[in-house]
Amino acid sequence: MNANAPVVTAPQELGSGRMFDRIARRYDVLNRVLSLGSDQRWRRAVVRTLEPREGRRFLDLATGTADLAILLARDGASVVGVDPSIEMLAVGREKVTRGGFDSRVSLIEGIAEKIPCADASVDGACIAFGIRNVPDRDLGLREMLRVVRPGGRLAILELNEPREGLLAPFARVHVHSVVPWIGSILSGDREYRYLARSIAAFPQPDAFCEKIRAAGWTDVKVRRFTFGVACLFTATRPGGSP
Repeated sequence: MNANAPVVTAPQELGSGRMFDRIARRYDVLNRVLSLGSDQRWRRAVVRTLEPREGRRFLDLATGTADLAILLARDGASVVGVDPSIEMLAVGREKVTRGGFDSRVSLIEGIAEKIPCADASVDGACIAFGIRNVPDRDLGLREMLRVVRPGGRLAILELNEPREGLLAPFARVHVHSVVPWIGSILSGDREYRYLARSIAAFPQPDAFCEKIRAAGWTDVKVRRFTFGVACLFTATRPGGSP
């Protein structure tokens, strides 16, 4: 076997925890470069939506390297971060410890379709750049509904392929050509080809809003960022006051 031959990711690994294990140490740098530095600004919009503070507890699903979990903890909340990638969680734990958030952030292995949290045990749930990779999104949305208390909030941040507007063609070129090219140069991996395909295959915002409603959420809204290349979906679990 040629030790220098490129590693080909099996189809069943694409979007899985094993795929993200391979790029965990480069994930944060790649995010900053590929989003042109906008990914943290988008995450801060999620934080403002959830309104974290002392005494509140949140679920950060597909937490990855814990960027969003740390932002929530900075405002005093406690956070349970869940992700299927062991290596991404390892990087996240290093960042949590380095930032002094060990008492507020717990990172555990798990998947969206079977969230390791009790019913109505969190004040809100979020997932950033991860819902695309959930094989059964409908079940994932219902699971988030289960663990959020009545009146609690949901925030989903996801990349989007704009189909309308003057800048939509340029955004599509960025997603399908620039993202895989830069990702390949910086990471040496082929996973960023999958990223472009998965963005293109993800439902358009209005269609995904309908999926959220069908899972039982109410007050579903979408906010578009940067000419529509990212969307923030928000919703409320019925049956209580925020």
